Amino acid sequence: MTTAAAARSDRRISPVFLGIAAVMAVSGWAVWTDFAEQPGFAVFLFVTAAWVVSLCLHEYAHARTALHSGDISIGAKGYLTLNPLAYTHALLSIVLPVLFVILGGIGLPGGAVFIERGRISGRWKHSLISAAGPLTNVLFAVVCTAPFWLHALDGVPSGFQYALAFLALLQVTAAILNFVPVPGLDGYGVIEPWLSYRIRRQVEPFAPFGLLAVFGLLWIPEVNTVFFDAIHSLLQTLDVSEFHTYCGFDAYQFWQKSNPACSLG
Repeated sequence: MTTAAAARSDRRISPVFLGIAAVMAVSGWAVWTDFAEQPGFAVFLFVTAAWVVSLCLHEYAHARTALHSGDISIGAKGYLTLNPLAYTHALLSIVLPVLFVILGGIGLPGGAVFIERGRISGRWKHSLISAAGPLTNVLFAVVCTAPFWLHALDGVPSGFQYALAFLALLQVTAAILNFVPVPGLDGYGVIEPWLSYRIRRQVEPFAPFGLLAVFGLLWIPEVNTVFFDAIHSLLQTLDVSEFHTYCGFDAYQFWQKSNPACSLG
């Protein structure tokens, strides 16, 4: 295989990603048209697939920014194909974030792509690489909330509105939590290049536990309440009501008894 052909192969969109995107499109259509015999299951498929798509785009943003910053090894690792199976830690990248959503409705991407930082010079480039992922979640949140603040939901089935609101909540929580400057999260990666060598060495052993520590804190009722009150207040400014996000999570957990107030008709 020639170098040019190899480069094209390194950047060709993965069939795995296309399959996930297809599930998102078909299940979204089923929710929109009320075609599904089990609308809750269709909401579950749509939100989960859309969430995984956003995880792939989150990591792609890291990888693409690293490539343009000097790490030319990114392509050979498969990170530019959007294939979630190519990530460094598939468990952290896909399984745990989906589990977080199922258990508590929290959007929290995990670590995934390995970047050869030694190939990159300049503090700003390192910070931008770390910021690129959560900024993708911000963009995703804008897309999900746009129909609400543009008042473009007249005639849209309630089930689709609920699913979109819940997906927006996931993207907002992912963006905010990832920008928290805790070792192991992107927020710390943004500030790390500006810290002294001594501080970085002291913090380094805690990086593998940062994600779990944040998730553990959110299981504390008082912390969880304050956090989600802030999230709902932010979403409210974008005309996404707490009722919509609640009903979205209610529909997503199709295996639970549904709240009659959250009809998917």
